[in-house]
Formats: sequence, C-alpha cells, structure tokens
Amino acid sequence: MASVILQRSQKKRLEQGHPWVYKSEIATVEGEPEAGQLVEVLNYQKRYIGTGYYNPASQITVRIVSYTPIDHMDQAFFTERFRNCLQHRERFIPEETAYRLVYGEADFLPGLIVDRFGDVLVVQVLTLGMDKCRNELVAALVDVMNPVGIYERSDVSVRELEGLEQIKGSLYGQCPRHVNVRENGLEIVVDIEEGQKTGYFFDQRENRASIEPLMTGWGGKSGISLHEVEQDGITKKLPVNKSGSVVTFPYWDGATVLECFSHTGSFTLHACKYGAKKVTCLDISQHAIESAQANVDLNGFTDRVEFVVDDAFQYLRTQVKGVEERVKRSHAGTGKNKLDTSKPMTTDGGRTWDVVILDPPAFAKNKGAVKGACRGYKDINLHGMKLVNEGGYLVTASCSYHMRPDLFLETIQEAALDAGKILRLIEWRAAGKDHPQILGVDEGHYLKFAIFEVRSK
Repeated sequence: MASVILQRSQKKRLEQGHPWVYKSEIATVEGEPEAGQLVEVLNYQKRYIGTGYYNPASQITVRIVSYTPIDHMDQAFFTERFRNCLQHRERFIPEETAYRLVYGEADFLPGLIVDRFGDVLVVQVLTLGMDKCRNELVAALVDVMNPVGIYERSDVSVRELEGLEQIKGSLYGQCPRHVNVRENGLEIVVDIEEGQKTGYFFDQRENRASIEPLMTGWGGKSGISLHEVEQDGITKKLPVNKSGSVVTFPYWDGATVLECFSHTGSFTLHACKYGAKKVTCLDISQHAIESAQANVDLNGFTDRVEFVVDDAFQYLRTQVKGVEERVKRSHAGTGKNKLDTSKPMTTDGGRTWDVVILDPPAFAKNKGAVKGACRGYKDINLHGMKLVNEGGYLVTASCSYHMRPDLFLETIQEAALDAGKILRLIEWRAAGKDHPQILGVDEGHYLKFAIFEVRSK
C-alpha cells in the first residue's frame, strides 16, 4: 500500500484524532496511489497514524477511515460501521425512526451522510473515496437497515471540489418523493427529492423540544387567570378574563410566536404542540411554506398558524419600523415634535410576539465570509429581539461552522447593546445525539442554539 509521509513541522492535530490530512501537511508520497485509493498515513518518523483514502485533486488530500491497518473498504467494512451507527442511535434515541444514521467523520465514515426516514434512506456521497465505494456501501445499507428504498441527494457543490459532478436519484428499491416521519410525537411530511439537503434537518430535534417551557404562562398579561366557577352545579377552575367572563379558547395561556426561516415548519409544529396561542410561520420559499402548511394541517394546528412568504430580513425590519412609528405616535408632542396621528401609518408593520425564533441557513460558507455573516446575524438578532414582548424570549441559532461560539455570542451581545436590550441566557445547546462530535474535530461543532430572555434597559 502507498504511504503519505507528513511534514516534520506538522501539528499534532492528526495524532489527536483529526481525520483530515491537508495537501500542505504532506512531505512526500511513497508509491503511486490512484485517486480514491487507500493509503497509509505516517508521521515524519514513519510511524503509522491511520489509513485513509487519497485524492490529490482535493486540498483535503487524505481522509482517514481507520486507525488500524485495513486493505480496502468492502461491503463487510461498511456493514460493521453501519451496525455501529445504528447501535448508537438505538441507544440514545430509541423511540425515533427518523434521524441521521451516518454523520460523516463523527461516525468514522468521512464524506458520507445517511439520513433515515422510516424505511427510506437518503444518502449524500460527498467525496471521491466514498464515491468509488458506492456499490459496497449501498449493499451494506440494504444488509443492515433493510430499507424499501435508498435515494441519493449528492446534488451539493462540495462534490465539485473533489472533481465530482452533482447527482441525485434512486439507488435502490422504491423511493416515494414524500415520506412521513415522526419527531417528538409530531407527524412530518418530508420531500426527499426537492427539500433542502436531504429533505429535513434532524440536528435540531432536541433543540425544538427545548422550547416547550416558553409556550405557556402568558395568559396573565391579557388579564386572564384561573378562578373557581360554578357551572351546572359543579365548581370548576376555569380561565376568566378581566370582565369576569369565562374564556373558552383552549390556548388562552399560550404564547404568540414568530418562526423565521421556517423550512418545513418544524419549530412551528413544536410551538403548537406545546400550547402556543398563535404562530406566524415565515420563509422566503413558497415551496417551503407549502411544505410547512401541509405539516401544520396534518397535525391539526391549522387554526393557530398563519403563513408568510417573505424575506426574513425585510419582514423583521418592516415590523420594527412599525413598532417605532407606533411609539412615536403614542408620544406625539406639540410644536416641532407634533405628529398628525389622523394620518394612516406609513408601514403595515408594528407587530410583536412573546417568542421570536431565528433558525437561518449558514451565512458563512468559508472563512472569508465571516465578516459578512456577523453583519447578517447581528441584523436579524437585533431586529428579532426588538420584536419580543417585554420578558419574552429570543430563540436563535447558527449552523455556520466558521461562526465560532464565542463570536456568535459576541455578535448577539452587540445587537442587544444597539437594541437597548438586556439578554439573559436560559439555554445553550448544540446538535442532537444523532450528530455526535469527535473531540478535536472542530468542524463537527457547527451548530449553536440559544434561548435568551429579553428585557429592556
């Protein structure tokens, strides 16, 4: 087997378990390995570090797949790895039948993503080394998972960095375009052909469940409270409003919620399940909103959700502009400060919510995009927290790896300063248990998720 010898000055990153060998870290290559072929990785003293597949066309020239010598990645190799992946998910999320089954490097299968949607699997093959093993890995998935179908969604630009074209289509069996799955007790329809990436984002499962405490306890701000009321000769504790009338709306104690960048409406569904009074579900994509609406209808939440197709940045700004205009009108003075409040508002905005949820796509695809990403995250969080009712909550996330956790928090703090808000951090989370992280592989620590209480200075 050919060998890759590392530079003497190479950092100890690889010895500490990082699976990527960059071109700049390689001193020499012994032998004549073909692209996609396995090679041994040795340090400058020619001590064995691991075995990985080789691609001289990629800046990540070797991706390590084993820390003991192996000759090839055959069906038996993949079968063993997939069984380990399945065992991990069955241990930590035993009630779920939809999750990320294979998470690339974190499951010791760099360049491969497999999502399970019940008895249908969706695969992303991202690298040349994995692409050359397509038949073996598909056969192993059939052996371990016994799916009715396997669909490929390798229509991602990262393949082009490996010299591969973007492709998608059925790999095995019958693959319906739409599949039904359950998450945290909710029914969700996923479009595996046209949905983003593999069709659904499993990494926020536990985070979506974490919003449950935010969804109730809001009736008091409307003057509604529980009182003992006699009905038909029976004394019951019922919600009563300020005028003494019994409130019959079952979600009287629920929050008003805005979800931006909704995709399939997953946070909207959880908000409704946990008792939200009214949810505004927003996405710029008509297809995404149609998917969200189908999921809302499927779960019986139709009466509590309104759908908006709009750019989240513009929508948030419009609402903030409306809020600021209403404040000015309410404090209309005399003389130079006098406002003609008989004239209509100049904007349709001015709404606020008890909970604002921001779960945008990645703003920073590379290091060079970080400065622009900071501006984007600051913008949406600044406007988002301005729309949170006093003492309400901002739920915010970033899936940009290059937006490091400390920088993300710093950006939100800057937004709070400009917005005149004090934020109290209630919860800080990462990706779920089906997205394990290898210590030392920072690239896997991409998701940041936070819940803040918002108060005015």
